[in-house]
Amino acid sequence: MTEPRPSATVPRHVAVVMDGNGRWARKRYMPRFFGHKAGVDVLVRAVNAFADRGVEHLSVFAFSSENWKRPTEEVSGLMSLVLVAVSKYLTKLAGDGVRIRIAGDREAVSDKLRQAWEQAERLTEHNRRITLTVAFNYGGRWDIVQACRAAVAQGLTPEQVDEAWLSRHMALAYAPDPDLFIRTGGEMRISNFLLWQSAYAEFYFTECLWPDFDAREIDAALAAYARRDRRFGTIAAPQLVPESS
Repeated sequence: MTEPRPSATVPRHVAVVMDGNGRWARKRYMPRFFGHKAGVDVLVRAVNAFADRGVEHLSVFAFSSENWKRPTEEVSGLMSLVLVAVSKYLTKLAGDGVRIRIAGDREAVSDKLRQAWEQAERLTEHNRRITLTVAFNYGGRWDIVQACRAAVAQGLTPEQVDEAWLSRHMALAYAPDPDLFIRTGGEMRISNFLLWQSAYAEFYFTECLWPDFDAREIDAALAAYARRDRRFGTIAAPQLVPESS
């Protein structure tokens, strides 16, 4: 497992559950799809905002392995939206110095979608300003299981499998563990996102719906993080009180 980073003003890695797209659309009497579309537009702005503030990695939960249970029309719309987003924003993100990586099980998605992901990863692989990881068809439990399966496939003995080995075989092995975990939309759960990696993350929950998550909201989250006292399981030394004479 990646060692926790010492307390710092700016988190090196921020993870985000982008919740509230559907409710945002419903409040405006629009179909849910328009909320998802607005969410993509906000994500592009958020990537640059986080990068401007010194964040090196931004990982977002775009589509969980449980989202396949949603209505067929909505799932189909989300798949189409990914293709549209790649076509619309890839050149801009590449020019902005953003490296794009996809985390998740690629077997269940179409060849067209896999090809779009590969194109995005290939075109941006040399960018270093910020790494945007899009978790799609991803689940934290899936991530742990696939790492364990890799150990079995390689014929490792139980003694050879430790936290460090498993961390190197997780989907985000290239990134440090998240320092800050943000969830928008008012819910206070992590919904199977980065279970292993978030062991020492600071959590920040906000009522703000994702399409309204602007630079002011980002600054509020980062300010809350900067106020945290990150001890990573250690405790402060007790204050010794001198004995009375």
